[in-house]
Amino acid sequence: MAEITKKEFLELLDEFSEKKLEPKFSKINSQFVEFKEDIIHQFHIISEDVISKVQLVAEGVASLNEKLDRHIDEDKREHKDILAAIKFSYAELDRRITTLEAEMEDLKRRMDKIERRSVS
Repeated sequence: MAEITKKEFLELLDEFSEKKLEPKFSKINSQFVEFKEDIIHQFHIISEDVISKVQLVAEGVASLNEKLDRHIDEDKREHKDILAAIKFSYAELDRRITTLEAEMEDLKRRMDKIERRSVS
């Protein structure tokens, strides 16, 4: 190990004394403060950008919700129209079948009368 003389030791001690280190620490401290302020400034810029992008996404979602609501309402109207058409068709078919059944009963009765006459 290298030996340090008393004079070298005192010079090193003097170099690290508060008088000589204070300006160096002050400069470093001001650099840290400036660095901290720069980071805070950059964070604000980035956070404002993120907030604006989140707002754009929220507006897009709201727009899609409105379109979906309109589409759902349109589908409901179309389904009601289709259901009404089906009910109308069903009612018409029911009327026609009832008429055919009544005519069939009438034909059966007439056939029965004719058969009874021919048997007698």
